[in-house]
Amino acid sequence: MSADLNPGAVGAPRPRIEGPLKVTGAARYAADVPVPDLAHGWMVTAPISRGRIRDIDASTALGMPGVLGVLDHRNAPRLNPRAGNYFGPDGSMQLLQDDVIPYAGRPVALAVAETPEQARAAAAALRVTYDVEPHDLDFSLEHPAARPASTAFGPEADTGDVEAELSTSAVVVDERYRTPEESHSALEPHAATVWWDGGHVYAVDSNQGAFSVSEVLATLWSIDRERVHIRAEHVGGGFGGKGACGPQVILGSMASERFGRPVRVVMTRVQVFEATASRPPTDQLVRIGADADGRLRAIHHRPAYALSPLAEYIEWCTEQAKILYAAPAIRTQLTAVPLDILPPASMRGPGATPGSFALESAIDEVAERLDIDPLELRLRNQPPVGPVSGLPFSSRRLVSCLREGARRFGWAARDRRPRTRSEGPLLIGTGMATTSFSAGVFPSTASITAEADGTFTVSVGASDIGTGARTALTAVAADALGAGAERVRIRIGDSDLGMAWGAGGSRGTTSWSFAITEAARKLRENLGDPARPVTATVDTTTMIDYQPGRERQTYSAVFAEVAVDPATGEVRVRRLLGMFAVGRVINPLLARSQVIGGMIMGLSMALHEENVRDPRTGRQTNGDFAGYHFAAHADVPDVEADFVPDYEPQDPSGFNGLGEIGTAGTAAAIANAVWHATGTRQRILPIRLDRVLEPADPGTPDAA
Repeated sequence: MSADLNPGAVGAPRPRIEGPLKVTGAARYAADVPVPDLAHGWMVTAPISRGRIRDIDASTALGMPGVLGVLDHRNAPRLNPRAGNYFGPDGSMQLLQDDVIPYAGRPVALAVAETPEQARAAAAALRVTYDVEPHDLDFSLEHPAARPASTAFGPEADTGDVEAELSTSAVVVDERYRTPEESHSALEPHAATVWWDGGHVYAVDSNQGAFSVSEVLATLWSIDRERVHIRAEHVGGGFGGKGACGPQVILGSMASERFGRPVRVVMTRVQVFEATASRPPTDQLVRIGADADGRLRAIHHRPAYALSPLAEYIEWCTEQAKILYAAPAIRTQLTAVPLDILPPASMRGPGATPGSFALESAIDEVAERLDIDPLELRLRNQPPVGPVSGLPFSSRRLVSCLREGARRFGWAARDRRPRTRSEGPLLIGTGMATTSFSAGVFPSTASITAEADGTFTVSVGASDIGTGARTALTAVAADALGAGAERVRIRIGDSDLGMAWGAGGSRGTTSWSFAITEAARKLRENLGDPARPVTATVDTTTMIDYQPGRERQTYSAVFAEVAVDPATGEVRVRRLLGMFAVGRVINPLLARSQVIGGMIMGLSMALHEENVRDPRTGRQTNGDFAGYHFAAHADVPDVEADFVPDYEPQDPSGFNGLGEIGTAGTAAAIANAVWHATGTRQRILPIRLDRVLEPADPGTPDAA
């Protein structure tokens, strides 16, 4: 059986397999699955940022109709403190274990009742008193507790003599850039339905990786992972916010174990904002030196991000400084600042998105001061090999992205002088930015069964969080098997399907596809026996080269046009165009949807999104969809996205990931366009009205 008997499933723009289920409302999410004898849990969260619980009075709640009980630190099951995330133990998972309040929004109790309305009423009837202690949310790079960040992603860059190169540069940019805390804002709130049976725990959960959640939950309960069964068949968005074992499934498992019934915990929108992780704020210093002809001599990127003492985390803002541009001296210094906050988590384009805003804004400032076209400056400084590692690039089509994007956008006709184009009272500007995002694969397992009726059942623990993973993996399997896509059935979203990487880090599809391709290869070797069904299973752990000796990245070039009203401070993005190099594209329809969605998220970051906290309590004051602004339909312009021809030689099918690359770079392109329109550089996100508003000319009648 040859894989080239039916070529073309990969590369065809096929609509989503599960699309009809979603548009008709038939797709069941974690809060929709019917379970007999179901009870409901309602969270109670702390209104203070630091302190202790003095007392919880549950007497009124326990006497209310339908109430089964209240869990708090005095009666909750004990959990294993070693449980954690990718970086080690995570204290935010130790729910209801003690009276300590380490951040605002910490769950302190769970009211359990027959109906969600009864549980909510019981939660409101709880009387919790606290001893308040001083909290620290004063984030800055100069914070006295600031420390070097973990180097789990690799060592810091320190090549050449940065100070010497800066001292001999014709132009030096030395500026500070800031990005705020942001929330993931997935449409589906975090929810889980959990029950125990015969010493096994079962959950239908909203998450980005069923297998990894099963591992963490097993550790929390100190049981074998094989006794934990997590399903996440349909997930209504994640963006990184559902990548960990969330409060909903932890509390649900505790309540189900205590009351002997299935328990459903559905977080409110406010609870999602306050009790699930966010992208941390950043404070970034960038110094860049360049010769008069635009050749870069030094890049020094020194960013800081906030984290919690409860868990290690890395917001890897410095990756692009090591990849994008050639310079004799490059230094990065990533700094972590512990504060009284919930541990942050990856948010689409983690590290790269805030990091590229700073770096690409600074690169634009170099071009401005040298009076060189920003596109030309970037083209002049493309490295032949990794600028820091010295490794060859596995594939690097960044120049193609830049040139083709510039052609389609009409960049050549641009007057690079700021504030030269207007339409009535509006100032018009254009800007661009580029970025990269690391790519690769992680271990996964996959099984393929050749059925007696000539079809194939593909089982892989993948997650579809709205990306169209089912559809993409069906195409991969069809081509690998040499069969029509209509003969392939896909099973995903279940921890019982075996070990698999989650939907994150732009490595989900490549990791699952690698496993499926290898399983198909193994199956074809075993199909000499006509007896069916025949199953082949592959674990790619031993097949992955974890030190391949090449820089493997995806790339983008984003171009933006904005209209700015200096009298009101309003910024409107009129056009966005992105060109992407992401390896071989599995499904152009879904891939374009992914990167367009990412660009819209970058637009939202540039102009709208920021968590606002009350300095007295530390609580978020805009933790709902009315107060937390993100791009609506009226904010989204004509968005064009396309891909340059690319093929990743380190992948057996030529694939790379594309989940993050659309977001990273977009905010910088918009900020650079606002500078071009107004002549004022915006170094703090979001670009709010008050930051753009210009004072009225005292000589005009309106100023009187």
